[in-house]
Amino acid sequence: MVDRLVRIAALLVPLLAVQPVVAKEATTKAPATSEAPAAPAAKQPTPGQTAARDRQKKCGAEWRGLTDAQKTAQGPKWPQFWSKCNKRLKGNDKA
Repeated sequence: MVDRLVRIAALLVPLLAVQPVVAKEATTKAPATSEAPAAPAAKQPTPGQTAARDRQKKCGAEWRGLTDAQKTAQGPKWPQFWSKCNKRLKGNDKA
């Protein structure tokens, strides 16, 4: 058992001695070889996406303004309220 531990330690010593040298070479080479590519320009949202975002913000403000009793009457959960509000703001409400 002790013989095994001595052999393992003997094999690990050279690896541990080389590690700082390899790490130093990697840090000195990294900045010179890897330049950060320029970030791509952000895509502008389409008019439909902008309108949808505006509708969602308006509906969210309405939802936050409602009391718990009003929320229950409108529909107890945000998805149901959002669906009704979105249709209403789009003008697609046939009722």
